[in-house]
Amino acid sequence: MHGILDSYSVFPPEVFLSPWVLGLMGLAVGSFLNVVVHRLPLMLERQWWGDVAAQLADQPSMARLLPALAKAQGGHAEALAQGLDQGLQTLPRLGLATPRSRCPACGHQIRWYQNLPVVSWLALRGKCSACGTAIAKRYPLVEIGMGLIFAALGWRLGTNPVVLLWCGAAAALLALALIDWDTTLLPDALTLPLLWAGLVSAAMGWLPGLSPSQSLWGAVVGYLSLWLVYWFFKLATGKEGMGYGDFKLLAALGAWLGWQAVLPIVLMASMIGALVGLGMKATSSLRDGRYVPFGPFLAGGGLVVMLVGVGDVLSWIGW
Repeated sequence: MHGILDSYSVFPPEVFLSPWVLGLMGLAVGSFLNVVVHRLPLMLERQWWGDVAAQLADQPSMARLLPALAKAQGGHAEALAQGLDQGLQTLPRLGLATPRSRCPACGHQIRWYQNLPVVSWLALRGKCSACGTAIAKRYPLVEIGMGLIFAALGWRLGTNPVVLLWCGAAAALLALALIDWDTTLLPDALTLPLLWAGLVSAAMGWLPGLSPSQSLWGAVVGYLSLWLVYWFFKLATGKEGMGYGDFKLLAALGAWLGWQAVLPIVLMASMIGALVGLGMKATSSLRDGRYVPFGPFLAGGGLVVMLVGVGDVLSWIGW
């Protein structure tokens, strides 16, 4: 017992919540986020094709909605559904934890000592140890970025355990930003838990300075503001200007930061997104469809408010 107490005197709990330790934790979380960003969209694709197979196999539903097509297809739709299902069953297992990381070029299984955040990338000189294929610089940059964000949150919030909640929210935002940039998807598997975590944390009193009502109205204002913009744009142009994931993401940010933060986040996201879009247009780097996803800029605006504080951000715009 004395030994345990002595260890607490040498390493008090506050040490484990210091910016330095949180920064190291952020490096490890960033490494995991690289896996999430790569695999979660693939997992969703498999799920969607499974849904397609199930729908094709539902002949009564097709007959009710599309009787002419159901009659023309005969048994072809059911055969296609069986083929899809069999094809999906042959795919190797894929999850966030399994299989172990491998080189996408040669299939070399990455050893644990080759998977250390930043250090391994530097030691391998940014190349696969087996085939020499370049490893994207984004991997260590995500790890470093997550480490810096965790450390900054620790510096701003101190050694209060609530900092771990904010670190978790920041990790989810970074993952969402990267997934949306790559695929234009904002998965419910991340946005909805982020939303509920903010509401519950506020209800439990774990977010100092944010009452449950402010959190609730933040979610409401966040969702409805972009929902109204979406429908106004669609009715005016006949086109969809954004996806429903953007509504959910801004609702989640409102739940964590309160309704007062919604407008500053949208303003920051709009201005930075417009500048990036113009830059990409000038360099002919816009993707097919000539659009820029809005989610990364919403997430970025939310991270700025988290790191700076709602009060300081509101003072920037004269509120």
